[in-house]
Amino acid sequence: MTALICGSFAFDTIMVFQDRFKHHILPDKIHILNVSFLVPDMRREFGGCAGNIAYNLKLLGGEPLPMGTVGSDFAPYAQWLDQCGISRAHIREIPGTYTGQAFITTDLDDNQITAFHPGAMNHAHENRVSDAQGAKIGILAPDGRQGMIDHARQFAEAGIPFIFDPGQGMPMFDRALLRQFTEQARWVTVNDYEWQLMQEKTGWGARDVLERVEALIITRGASGSLIMAGGGEIAIPVAIPRAVRDPTGCGDAYRAGLLYGLLNQMDWQTTGRIAALMGALKIESAGTQNHRFSVEEFRVRYRESFGRSF
Repeated sequence: MTALICGSFAFDTIMVFQDRFKHHILPDKIHILNVSFLVPDMRREFGGCAGNIAYNLKLLGGEPLPMGTVGSDFAPYAQWLDQCGISRAHIREIPGTYTGQAFITTDLDDNQITAFHPGAMNHAHENRVSDAQGAKIGILAPDGRQGMIDHARQFAEAGIPFIFDPGQGMPMFDRALLRQFTEQARWVTVNDYEWQLMQEKTGWGARDVLERVEALIITRGASGSLIMAGGGEIAIPVAIPRAVRDPTGCGDAYRAGLLYGLLNQMDWQTTGRIAALMGALKIESAGTQNHRFSVEEFRVRYRESFGRSF
């Protein structure tokens, strides 16, 4: 069964400043800031929520169907998706635009300065959920504002159950729209910071959300995750990574695990653990789409991590 993944595609240009920003930014001159950082280390990665989730779901043996808008510079990313066996049937190129671009400069304290150009993401609404035939489940991940509004409505109209994943797109929406997304979705997933922000913006607590969806999933970093469903709470433990190299994209990997479990009608205990292990495997590699494993290797790590099989 296929999962329709509505969200962003982006190139992440990651640069490392071999010093600390605080040594070069004068607090009393912040209002006239004019600084330049020499960044001898730089890499360019494939990213974006839709791309990352699709990549991770494919590793698990799932059938992702990503939907997004990209620019005329997308060719290298397109070749990568083809190598990975991921469909590009619903990736629309917008002439005269760039694919989303994130320019991230990190210092030795892991502080980051990021500039993001949405580019073709602003045209996400030109795609329609109804164009994707055969999708049994979906996820609404961060994307262009109007695209997220339209795709949530289209998921609901088509009767396709979907996960609402507001992520970094949450500031784009007011109280009414966040409530609307929640009422249209089947499941909601957020990290602990996003959950706090969502409660403040909607005025709804967990009970209010659970009156409208089947499950609320809250990730809590090194503290694991919490799945509220069926009138109870399920604490999902972390899977311990063998190395901690880069947390970027762990949330997308976790969400791919959720989709895999839902597609295969697994219980929440198993689904949450699959998602947790996906996050751990991602953190062991730099970049969001550079980790590799076979399905059998994943099953072995699952037994090692949780003392059970699935």
